[in-house]
This record gives sequence, C-alpha cells and structure tokens, in this order.
Amino acid sequence: MNEGWFSETLYPDFRQLLRVDKIIYQGRTGFQDICIFDTPRFGRVLALDGVIQTAERDEFCYHEMIVHVPMVAHGMAKNVAIIGGGDGGALEEALKHPVGKVTMVELDDSVVRLCREHLPSICGDAFDDPRTELVFMDGVRFVRETSQMFDVIIVDSTDPIGPGEVLFSAAFYADCRDRLTERGVLVTQSGVTFMQDDEARGTFARMDKLFEDAGFYITQVPTYGAGFMTLGWGCRSPEPRATAPDEIRRRVAALDLGARYYTPEIHAASFALPGYIEALKG
Repeated sequence: MNEGWFSETLYPDFRQLLRVDKIIYQGRTGFQDICIFDTPRFGRVLALDGVIQTAERDEFCYHEMIVHVPMVAHGMAKNVAIIGGGDGGALEEALKHPVGKVTMVELDDSVVRLCREHLPSICGDAFDDPRTELVFMDGVRFVRETSQMFDVIIVDSTDPIGPGEVLFSAAFYADCRDRLTERGVLVTQSGVTFMQDDEARGTFARMDKLFEDAGFYITQVPTYGAGFMTLGWGCRSPEPRATAPDEIRRRVAALDLGARYYTPEIHAASFALPGYIEALKG
C-alpha cells in the first residue's frame, strides 16, 4: 500500500494500481501474506503475497469458466476435486451442477476462514453445503495419496511462485491423470499468457505428454491485467471437448447456473485461441 493505492507485485517491469477505500484485513498466515481491501471499482479484493487473487466484481469471469467449461463438457461429473480455491468461488460454481461430492483441498486454512468472514459474496454458502468435503493439506500430497477417482479436477492455484509452485510440475499432473475417470478432465490455471507465456507453454508441454486431449481455452478477467487468462485442458478422452454445440446448449438449459460470463456460445468460442497463444503449443 502506498498513499491509498495497492500496487501489485507480480511482475518486475509492469504494475497495476488499485485505489483502496479501506483495508479490511492485513496479516501473515503460516504460508503467505494476505490482504483484503475495498476498492471503488472492483469491490472487495483478495491479494496473496502482493498478487491479486480475486475481486467481487469480476470473479465470475474466472470462476464460471474454470468450472463450467469442464463440467458441462463432461456432462456427467459426480465426483469433483478442487485443488486450491480458498476463496470458495470455484466451489460455489461447481455445486450448481448435480454432483455427489466436491472435495476442496486447500493448503492454507486461514484463507478459507478469512474469505468466509470477509468475502461471503464470492463463496456464498458453498462451504456449508453437505456435498462439500473440505480438506486442509498440500494438494500435491492429496492427489498422490488419495484412492478416490474424480470426473473433473480443477486446479485453482496461485501463480507458480511460493506455495503454488509445486502445482505446476509434471509429477503433479501425472498424479492428477491417474486419479481421473475414463472421460475425466483436468483444468489448470495457466496465467495471463501475454505476460506469462512460459507458464502456459510449460502447462501444455506437460499435458501433451500425459493426456489423449490436451489444449488451452481462455477467459478474460479485468483484474488479471494485460490480456487473456489461459486455462490448461487435459482430458483422458477427446469426446468431452468435441461435444456438439446443440448438446452443450441442452446441458446448460437443464442447469440453473445464473451465469454472467459463461454461455454455450462462449463455451465453444473459448477454445478458439489467438495466434500468439496457439503458437505456444510448439
């Protein structure tokens, strides 16, 4: 914070500033620095280690896309895992589907506690839903040791620095693949590609070696400055991504998503990549 402005520290040569109306919480957990503050344009914002994680007014651009694209494409997801996602936004979106259970694995219990207290507009009642299983442990260890099988695994992680770094490794992706059912889908946060091309390039290189269908799709989140957010896609079958548009529309119509970003048309369009992102596949 500097004279009423929050300055993000993700890049050494590029900064974005958000005007701060009020600091709600600022402190250190056992793993990372955390700051929650109010802004005039984006509402309440969560930052970890100086990097914006989510904001009330544009979180839907991220959470809807990281969840609904793989779950609608799969079509029959009953057992879902979310690795990370301590703000609860992805959990809330996943519970809009007819799932049996969503297992959310979060390293830092303080993030969940503080977001439940100060950002209920993002998580809603998701943590109290009987279909939610909340596990506090290292996501890498959870995936390596669990005997559960999942239809969809969503890696809603921080960037590959600090606590989130291990969630971008080849070994972790391989363990995720081994925990997926026959048509299972893995989706990973893969950075703002114009600024973090190595992140996306590395994600695809690892996915391509492990999955029958590997690729990217995109969304656009205003507080993740400087371009499209890329989401990595790995699936044990080519069928989910190839689901016909009419079937996607039928599946969405049967749900009560209340979505503000995600639509059947956006579902299809999100896999159409700008040339500079497509080129990262090599």
